[in-house]
Amino acid sequence: MALLVQRQARETVIHAGLYYGTDSLKTKLCLRGKEMMYDLCQKHSIPHRNTGKWIVAQDSAQFDAITKVHDFAKSVGVPTRFLSTKEAKEREPDVRAEAGVLESSSTGIVDSHSLMQFLEGDFENHDGVCAFHSRVSHITPIAGGRGGWEITTQSPDGEATTITADTVINSAGLHAVAISNMILPPARHRKAFYAKGSYFSYSSSSPKPRTLIYPAPVPGHGGLGTHLTLDMGGRVRFGPDVEWTDSPTDYTPNSANLSAAIDDIQTYLPAVDRDAIAPDYVGIRPKLGRLAATAGKGFQDFYVVKEDGFEGFVNLLAMESPGLTSSLAVAEEVEGLLYG
Repeated sequence: MALLVQRQARETVIHAGLYYGTDSLKTKLCLRGKEMMYDLCQKHSIPHRNTGKWIVAQDSAQFDAITKVHDFAKSVGVPTRFLSTKEAKEREPDVRAEAGVLESSSTGIVDSHSLMQFLEGDFENHDGVCAFHSRVSHITPIAGGRGGWEITTQSPDGEATTITADTVINSAGLHAVAISNMILPPARHRKAFYAKGSYFSYSSSSPKPRTLIYPAPVPGHGGLGTHLTLDMGGRVRFGPDVEWTDSPTDYTPNSANLSAAIDDIQTYLPAVDRDAIAPDYVGIRPKLGRLAATAGKGFQDFYVVKEDGFEGFVNLLAMESPGLTSSLAVAEEVEGLLYG
């Protein structure tokens, strides 16, 4: 997921791969990417924690929902288990789960800034060159891409630079549709949609769970609901909600949904201090329509395609969550498309 924020969040969830359907690219790349992410972080001392995650149910309908998650997890080899009421109360006494708790042991968090710094440094150590703050203004195929590509960028002061490349990999996040439309003919153009999600800080020291807490995935909640996540120091934050925006730069936190979000939070954390919750920062998810994040009606998978008729062009669209978890596996997928 492309994420630019006013007060940048460092920690991002390492997803287990519980929600995206058996045959989806999201499931395939999340499962592979999760293992690669943990291995990379351990090998290079990138800050991360295997926190685990609870999905909590408050009634029979929600218990049915987490049972379906458990059954799916078993089918794709993701470890999950139901906790007894006694164990749940001993481990997280402040968390309400009237009907049951499903634990995902392979979920965690990673310091995404440290991860990006490592990847940038590794890229440059392999003779890669980064051109930050340079807007792509034109991409022109040479002989339909068979002779390579001309890419023109503009610096903040307006200076234009044109380079040539054998391949173009469009992984521009929120701006990927605009890049795609520069290259593909009008009949293959797409419209970008942006799902804005506000996160909320928590300034109280109590209650303070030590596990990520997610509500059961039920109809009527955008994405995966207003869940509880942690930073590397154990501080709590909540979110995201869902608000559609027309701008990929609309990073102003919105308090309009705060009361409803707190109502959701109190269903699983009843002792939460409402007055200690405040709008904090914003993330925006790139979409190809106003579609749900979980598998089922309207599901939008990752779009990772070597575009027909444009040699050397790989298009990555709708790379929302679990995009960061999947990122290393996405790189493998692109390499396979280009080079076999």
